[in-house]
Amino acid sequence: MNENIINKSEELLTNADLDGNHDLEHILRVVYNAKIIADTVECDKEVVIISALLHDIGRSKKMLNKYNIKKGHHANTGAKIAYEFLKSLNYPKAKEVSYAISVHNFSKGVIPETIEAKILQDADRLDAIGYVGIMRVFTDERGDIQGKIQHFYDKLLKLKDGMHTKKGKELAEEKHERIEKYLKGLHEEMNQKHKIDISE
Repeated sequence: MNENIINKSEELLTNADLDGNHDLEHILRVVYNAKIIADTVECDKEVVIISALLHDIGRSKKMLNKYNIKKGHHANTGAKIAYEFLKSLNYPKAKEVSYAISVHNFSKGVIPETIEAKILQDADRLDAIGYVGIMRVFTDERGDIQGKIQHFYDKLLKLKDGMHTKKGKELAEEKHERIEKYLKGLHEEMNQKHKIDISE
């Protein structure tokens, strides 16, 4: 494991000024998920960890300016930033890391070709479901309450079936059940008002 490259990646990340639902805490949870999955399959763990650390670096305006990259889809811009950064350190696996980052995002709908990219995609999606996933939906400043609830059905409840690794599927199953339980309880409580005859 190239500790120097990992430390440099962590340093870049902490200077990126990421915030909101894709802040440092999110990154660290994704790294944690990625490590758990990586321990269960044959893969390049170094590429997995570095990819997880840098997967949202393309969301940083500071890094876009530093590397003179035009704003675009964060997976694409992040892949470019990661590649330039790692090449500057003469890291021989910059291309592998860049590829994993380029295909990690749900909205792109890409099925990764490498196991490292599959692990990153699973790890990132795991942070979008379960209790943390619920929290992230309602702390996102975009959309009204109905739009946030609809987001569960448009995206989050679909993530379980898109996992690539056995461990990812196992972890997603449990988190998926937590969301289903939450939504069931939410709808029951929101509909209680319709069961009362206010004329009585």
